[in-house]
Amino acid sequence: MIFTRDTNFYKSLFKLSVPMALQSLAAFSMGLADSLMTARLGDAAVSGVYAGGQPQMLLQVLLVGIDGALIVIATHNLGDGNIERIKKISSVGIKISLLVGAALSVFSATCPKFAVSLFTKRAEIIDTGAEYLGIMAYSFVFFAISQSLVATMRSVESAKIGLYASAAALAIKIFLNYSFIGGKFSLPELGLFGVGLATLIARICEALIMVIYVLLIDRKLRMKIRDFLKLNPDTFKEFLRYGSPIILGQAVWAVNLFAGVAIMGSLKDSGVMAGLGIANTLYNLTYIVTSGMAGAVGIITGKTVGAGKVELMREYAKTTQAIFLLIGIFSSLCVLIFKEPFVALYDVSGDVREQALAFLTVIGIGVLGTCYQSATMLGLIKSGGDVSFILKTDLVMVFLIIIPLGIISSRLSLPPWAVFAFLKIDQLLKCPVAALKVNRSNWIRNLAKGKPDS
Repeated sequence: MIFTRDTNFYKSLFKLSVPMALQSLAAFSMGLADSLMTARLGDAAVSGVYAGGQPQMLLQVLLVGIDGALIVIATHNLGDGNIERIKKISSVGIKISLLVGAALSVFSATCPKFAVSLFTKRAEIIDTGAEYLGIMAYSFVFFAISQSLVATMRSVESAKIGLYASAAALAIKIFLNYSFIGGKFSLPELGLFGVGLATLIARICEALIMVIYVLLIDRKLRMKIRDFLKLNPDTFKEFLRYGSPIILGQAVWAVNLFAGVAIMGSLKDSGVMAGLGIANTLYNLTYIVTSGMAGAVGIITGKTVGAGKVELMREYAKTTQAIFLLIGIFSSLCVLIFKEPFVALYDVSGDVREQALAFLTVIGIGVLGTCYQSATMLGLIKSGGDVSFILKTDLVMVFLIIIPLGIISSRLSLPPWAVFAFLKIDQLLKCPVAALKVNRSNWIRNLAKGKPDS
């Protein structure tokens, strides 16, 4: 039986994935707003936003690892009914997120030109990117706070508040972008600096919403300020034990992402960086539904495994694979069909448009593999308790396959789309690896403790 007859699976998947996907859409739309609304300032502005936004992308990747570890451990304890341990695990995750956000904020705010120069050597892109990053970097701490609190709420199946907070931040962001770029409503015309400032203000508002909800409104965890101040050594060790492979896996993936950006940024073909920024925008848009549903599967998986329902989890795994294969086919068709109308939304040069369309063809083929392997690797294997498998897989893929192929293809002066294809080839290569692993069921490991800490 491929599709489970347990209707609770579908109900939980829908209940969790819809707000999580919509929140991802709102969060993504902040970057989309920057990309679209700065196109009127020229190709250099679009490229600058993309290059200057890479430290933010690095933070997001690292937070996915930290918050992913938080959710995996917390949901296993949710299945075991251990609310007190969830509060302690969340406290550790929030502290680590804050530390990472603060460190990256200080680095990016004090050395914006150097940070942007890591991804491109074009002087005009470095200047525009640094102007954007210099003020936007201060938002990293607030982003770390909001995302760790969103993860905490997701771990107890309260996914809607994250949607509301991100939607509010998006509305503020779009209004301020419009105002600062064009000098509307008696506000100064600030260009890319204003776009970065709009991000900072929106992130502050998003963090405030999450803090108010968690401390004053939530009735599942009932967390107080003192819960964030305490640090239980045993809980910290537990977080590091199970969370380190997940966080390190994301760190490896961050190396892959930024090595890829640096390789693409080293190409001499005109329009590469701006075209890449446009192409990745549509890719992220198509991935939103997948990431939301994969996150929902992860919560269901952790809770089911934590409750000790191993046979039911095997049934869920078969259903998940079938669903995400179908989503992958649909997403692939969407990218290939809508790539030209999407690129037409940007007021950019012909070179940029041509590069973007070529990159989107590669993405359209690869997204089929992305949907399947992300759901099985993240939603099932990692969330099911085998926290080191993804790290091992990514170490091989990134350092032995992707980066070497990317460097070699760029040195051979292959077309940018071919270099990009080599940098994305892992999305297809991971599929058979994930299929073999998940269908053996040796990834199901209960991480919950039997009783609360004293």
